[in-house]
Amino acid sequence: MPDKVVITAALAGAATRKEQNPNVPYTAEEFIEEAVKCYEKGAAVVHIHARDPETGMPTADLDAIGAIVNGIKERCPILINLSTAIGAGVPEKLRIHHIPEFKPDLASLNSGTMNFALADHKTGDIWFDFVFENKFDMVKKFAKVMKENKVKPECEVYDIGHVHNILLLRRNAGLFEEPMHFNFVFGVAGGIKFRMDYLVAFVNSIPADATWCVCGVGPNSWQANMAAIVMGGHLRVGLEDNLYISGKELAEGSWQQVAKIADMARMLDREPATPDEARSILNLPQRD
Repeated sequence: MPDKVVITAALAGAATRKEQNPNVPYTAEEFIEEAVKCYEKGAAVVHIHARDPETGMPTADLDAIGAIVNGIKERCPILINLSTAIGAGVPEKLRIHHIPEFKPDLASLNSGTMNFALADHKTGDIWFDFVFENKFDMVKKFAKVMKENKVKPECEVYDIGHVHNILLLRRNAGLFEEPMHFNFVFGVAGGIKFRMDYLVAFVNSIPADATWCVCGVGPNSWQANMAAIVMGGHLRVGLEDNLYISGKELAEGSWQQVAKIADMARMLDREPATPDEARSILNLPQRD
């Protein structure tokens, strides 16, 4: 098990809003300040979904994304991971156009078309529902763009079939740089919830030399991350995934969750990796 653990902070996502937690960032300044705080608390990577600063809606606007990315780079050395999901209904060309523009260290590569919903898991009521489209052809296109621009794909898998989607495409010679990196996502309505045996199945399904991390929605978050600490994986927290720091106590920001999970990792003798150490651990291309 590696001594160092890479912590990613996912700051906003496409769905969480200030009405739910006022600390969800909308403006570039809010994203930048939050990224700096996360870095100071032990995060090595920040995952970004840009927002329209006026409406709070997810946006693919290059100026909005650029203001966040460039502002973060000016303030701290944290690694940048840009989403290619953006938000519901965003067309394919706008989901990938910012990757060659900004050449982040990592980018999410979603691995399968699926139902994706906001739901009440106690009653079964569905509040918001859409089909998250990630056809094989789209995944291949996105992976090629990432490779051409020396961006590490973070293969986002929401159930075990998504792992096998990626492994099927891996047979295309040269599509991926090895070793690969996976993010196991738990708790999305339409995907798989967290259980230890599910996590073990994920880990046993990927190439032996691949790196992996976890993230979990709501109550899945702390459970999945604690299990990953024990099993030698890497971690993701943040207001994209979980609005709370404990129970129903709202988090003061993603930085507070970073501080908590960093302390949990240290309790098990795993020290948070610096951005430079994370670059080596995740086998990321060197940047000027």
